[in-house]
Amino acid sequence: MTGSARTGAHPPAPEGAPPIPIRVLLCDDHRIVREGLKQVLTDPANGVPEIRVAGEATNGHGALDEVEALVGARLLDVVLLDIAMPEMDGLDVLQAMAQRWPNLPVLMLSTYPERQYAARCIELGAAGYLHKSADPDDMVAAVRTAARGERYLTPAAAQALAGRAVRANVVRSGVRPLSDGLHALSHREHQVCRLLCQGHSVGEIGAQLGLASNTVSTYRARILEKTGTRNDVELALLVGRASQG
Repeated sequence: MTGSARTGAHPPAPEGAPPIPIRVLLCDDHRIVREGLKQVLTDPANGVPEIRVAGEATNGHGALDEVEALVGARLLDVVLLDIAMPEMDGLDVLQAMAQRWPNLPVLMLSTYPERQYAARCIELGAAGYLHKSADPDDMVAAVRTAARGERYLTPAAAQALAGRAVRANVVRSGVRPLSDGLHALSHREHQVCRLLCQGHSVGEIGAQLGLASNTVSTYRARILEKTGTRNDVELALLVGRASQG
């Protein structure tokens, strides 16, 4: 894994002293996921004596409220945040956290492959990106790395970041790869695109993102134009090909 220095690092324990607890906030709307994370991160049988669950949140607004309370009480070191949160999208929550608490490490969790969202999350301020099926040892390593004030990158996430830089150079040279339109999407367009590809209707997307239906329709039209696709099916196929390439 690769690491780059961040501010606000969790201080190491003095030599010979027990490890200083790492307090984490779990943000996911599925209880089974939160319980699984707790089992992985705090079970002494997994060799993790220092990680403590400081709180839980089941939606985006709740995540911000929990962070505000825990940071105010100095009881939080790392946030684990699902990318697909209800009420407030995980990427919006990440941006809000990065703006309000820039020294707080946030690890993004997702069922989407790293090549699809890792680079975007890192650019928005995440300390790392983990697939929910990641090995328990990787989960623990990510939390420890983030708590030290470093960025945690899996090989797939590092490859995604490198690929994004290469695509930017290719675009500057005047050549447009097939999937370039996806990388030209704005943050909001990217959110709408993801929900469209999941099969959500314009109305459902509007309700989830707090947008009027006609606004979502406008975003959809821009997405189709930028990607050169004619409908949601072609868009989903393009996204699928891009995630495999």
